[in-house]
Amino acid sequence: MKKELIKKADISYQVAERKALDYFQSLSVQFKDKSYVQTLTTDIQTWRAAHINRPFFSLFSNSKRKAVSQDYHHHIAWLDKTGKLETYLDRSISYIFMRDLGKSLDSPEMQNRIDRSVERLKSHLTQTGKRDREEPFNMASLYRFAEKEGVETTLIWVMEKLKKVAYNIPEGMDAEEAQRKLIKIIAGVVMQVMEEMGDETPSEVRKQRLEKAIRLGYCYGLTYPFIDDLLDARILSSEEEKQYTDLIRTTLVMGTVPDLGEWPGNNKELIHYIHSELRDAFNYINANQSQETRKEFLEQSYVFFKSQELDRKKDIANGQYTNEEIYIPVIVKSASSRLIMRSIITASDDEDIDNRTFYYGIYNQLADDFADMFEDMEQGAVTPYTYYWKYHDQRSDLINPFELYWTVICYLIHHVYQSDTKTRDIILGRAINGLKRYKARMGNEKYNQIMDVFTAGIPAFNRLIQQMVRKADDVDFFDKLLRDHMIANLKKDRQEQDEFIDTVRKVRELINHSLPITGSDPEFFQKEQITAAANYSLEGDGKRLRPILTWLMGVSVYGLDEKKIMPLLKSLEYMHTASLIFDDLPSEDNASLRRGRTTLHEVYDIATAELAGLFLTQKATSEQSALDAYNSNAVLKMIHYSSQMTADMCKGQLLDLNSEGMQLTLEQLNTICYYKTGMAFEASLIMPAIIAHRGETEMDALKSFAYHAGIAFQIKDDLLDVEGDMVLLGKPTFQDAGNNHANFVSVLGIMGAKKAMWQHYCLAVEVLQEMPINMPFMKHFLNYAVNRDS
Repeated sequence: MKKELIKKADISYQVAERKALDYFQSLSVQFKDKSYVQTLTTDIQTWRAAHINRPFFSLFSNSKRKAVSQDYHHHIAWLDKTGKLETYLDRSISYIFMRDLGKSLDSPEMQNRIDRSVERLKSHLTQTGKRDREEPFNMASLYRFAEKEGVETTLIWVMEKLKKVAYNIPEGMDAEEAQRKLIKIIAGVVMQVMEEMGDETPSEVRKQRLEKAIRLGYCYGLTYPFIDDLLDARILSSEEEKQYTDLIRTTLVMGTVPDLGEWPGNNKELIHYIHSELRDAFNYINANQSQETRKEFLEQSYVFFKSQELDRKKDIANGQYTNEEIYIPVIVKSASSRLIMRSIITASDDEDIDNRTFYYGIYNQLADDFADMFEDMEQGAVTPYTYYWKYHDQRSDLINPFELYWTVICYLIHHVYQSDTKTRDIILGRAINGLKRYKARMGNEKYNQIMDVFTAGIPAFNRLIQQMVRKADDVDFFDKLLRDHMIANLKKDRQEQDEFIDTVRKVRELINHSLPITGSDPEFFQKEQITAAANYSLEGDGKRLRPILTWLMGVSVYGLDEKKIMPLLKSLEYMHTASLIFDDLPSEDNASLRRGRTTLHEVYDIATAELAGLFLTQKATSEQSALDAYNSNAVLKMIHYSSQMTADMCKGQLLDLNSEGMQLTLEQLNTICYYKTGMAFEASLIMPAIIAHRGETEMDALKSFAYHAGIAFQIKDDLLDVEGDMVLLGKPTFQDAGNNHANFVSVLGIMGAKKAMWQHYCLAVEVLQEMPINMPFMKHFLNYAVNRDS
């Protein structure tokens, strides 16, 4: 049965292969007779008039020719200031309509649609206010988009999925690039669906289709990191790779995902996760297609898979591959990857779009393979460029991929798009922009060496191309700017996160070392029961978040001396530990486990626990009064603030106790949460701000941030109480339910609590965005608060 189905699927590949061969033969004719050279020379000479400033005028327009920075925000601002933004966005969006949607640009209707898209995007990019200029793909901006469209639940789902994917990206793969690809695919599917809907779709229908698009985008996009990239990275052993590819082939020909069975090698845990996730993704795609589109999806997916497999099996050491063997799989896979997306979203039948999509694919693939040539060579991959680079001196029959690239450009402009002027300008601009970017990345010397190899047969045409590369203006594209910005931000975030984690670890060790309470007679203090009880609680595996926040704020932001503020750090942990001791008592939560250990009142007794808690609050005040390196009035003001916070937190705890068995409103929950959690975070930020003599406006902003961050943190605690792992948490789950305490989950439900958490997350981020001081660690603290497992 399986063999018969594979034969049937191979017929689909052969159909695609024949179409690719016909296309390749048409290109080969133009390649061999060099007819594309004269045609494109005329095209470029016409095109250059709009993209190269004449010397006389360049003296007066130089300030408009180059942006002061290629930074995302500065570049957009520069384009807007110089009046180039609309044209820039028009060519960028037109290119996306051609590449991703298979559209033709030669109708007034299409231009109107592009104009509307340009207007919307320009409005978004040029809104005033720091908040509106923030990163386009950060969690807060994405969640705000989801709120506007009513798809918060689905965005939360996909963010949780992306978190797990990022965690499971193995070493040897580019994690940032994998994340970027996955996000790009999701965005691409959403864009396709939005384009299919149009502006007149009713809001409820729009919401449903967008929810489905996000899920379909994730499900399809998952194949890139966990099939293509995983197999390309050579992480799996040869035995594992054989079993994995057979599993994929079986899925595509049978239409169902088989059980994984026994798995050989060292990647069992990784493959079990991938198998489970891809199975769910495949089943979701299948469930959301008609019988006809499901058939198209499976056929195109098999075609894509087989073309990739044929390429992957090639050995760069084999010098006997024909041009057809090199190029046909490239044409097939580049076309089928985009046709798959159309089948996934059940796009309306359109033979013209399908044909344009088919012919367009190799244009992008050849551009990508050129840009990645040396990385591909390091991996031993066979692409048109790596193969030509290795064998061009030995094989005069080999087709030069750089020349074929320009042949494809000529074919697209004049055969596929019927010599449309705008299409010509966009395709030529994209090609020149790609070479400009490549030259900047490789450096002049290396770039010229590469061009010497790939343009030896077209010297005159190459001189014209290189003149455009040196002199042409206004050939940059928004998607490239956004891509660079995303990758830079992902890498920056990863670096900052690593630095944040490393700093937190070091500060935590520093605080842990300083916390034990001793005195002039160590032996007495070890035996003295109150001190011993207090030290027992302090020795627990606590996160030390509050003193760590104070250290980050005081040392990293305000430049306070680490040693001189140590008493403040200790005081905050003493107060927090005291609150936990009281919280665990039988009269309150009656907890038996805290920080992975038996609670204090069970190790000693209730009276000792109560006295130890009181003792720690007094030790906290004593430590604060020891801040003699700072202005005494500021220290006194800080102690007064701290005392008021402690009193208010006691009121909050009583509110919480009195709410037992009651059905609370969201407003009441927020109030209790602020008193119990938000105030402690606020104190961690405000106390160093007081001794650093910061202004009231700044402190008000810090209070607002702490309020929202504290509630987001508490909601995550409530979610972990029902979804968390007891071992990771260090305390029992379902504790609030056992104590008959209302919390965010019991009041709002799990998904409602998640929405509220992300709402407060966004509000906290927006406070940070408006603050004049840069505090990247706060962003990472927030990310930790909502993404932690304990």
